[in-house]
Amino acid sequence: MYVVKSPLAEPDMKTVSEALQGALVDLVDLALVAKQIHWNIVGPRFRSVHLQLDEVVDSARTHMDTVAERASALGVPPDGRAATVASASGIKATPAGWIKDTDAVGTMVDALGTVITRMRERVEATGAPDPVTQDIFIQITADLEKHHWMFQAENA
Repeated sequence: MYVVKSPLAEPDMKTVSEALQGALVDLVDLALVAKQIHWNIVGPRFRSVHLQLDEVVDSARTHMDTVAERASALGVPPDGRAATVASASGIKATPAGWIKDTDAVGTMVDALGTVITRMRERVEATGAPDPVTQDIFIQITADLEKHHWMFQAENA
């Protein structure tokens, strides 16, 4: 049932709604992963990486809201429930307990790399059916790539 009617054709709607839902799941999980590491990081670079992780959390939360609201605007109910995120995220599980600063950075490089790869696939998939959604994905990808670069530089 669509409460909000979208101007997109049904086949386009399917492609775009799947891309939006996938992006939402990845962004919610990225925020959770970064916050989990934020709480458990130890090591000589604790403070700088601790603060850097909060920047990723803030970005991911801002972007997840944009993605969820875009889905709603198209008549697709966004699903950010824990069970949905746990079953559909492409990010590997985060280690439990304390995490050494170098391992924390490596985990973030991997997590961001996964989300960026999947986001670029969504950029490609939404180009023809919905350039508006594609533009959102392009902006998110650029921001995530900036974080990815900064974390890679941490362990260079």
